[in-house]
Amino acid sequence: MKVIDTNDQGLRTLIHDYPRVIAKFTSANCPVCDLLAPPFESFSQDARFGSTAFLRLDASENPVARKMMDTKVAPFFVSYCRGVLMECDTLRAEEEVLEMLQNLQRCTDVAPQPA
Repeated sequence: MKVIDTNDQGLRTLIHDYPRVIAKFTSANCPVCDLLAPPFESFSQDARFGSTAFLRLDASENPVARKMMDTKVAPFFVSYCRGVLMECDTLRAEEEVLEMLQNLQRCTDVAPQPA
């Protein structure tokens, strides 16, 4: 699946449209964001993560994203399973992103919340 560029409103919708979502919050002039861009793209095309939506948001243009990051810096990653926040943190290495994705793959046992 291709990485989806979105905004705060799209994030709120997409976390419920897909069983698993990983979102990357970036900012301009962020060398680590640039460093992790190719692996993030590659993971989005990896068959192991075929049912996971990969989102990218510019933190400076999205107030909810900025609030979620609080005192953290970009690149900030957030994972959701069935609309429920699973993990969130600043990640600095490809291996850390892969670990978050592998943790997210285990979420299949999470039951949907009753309405």
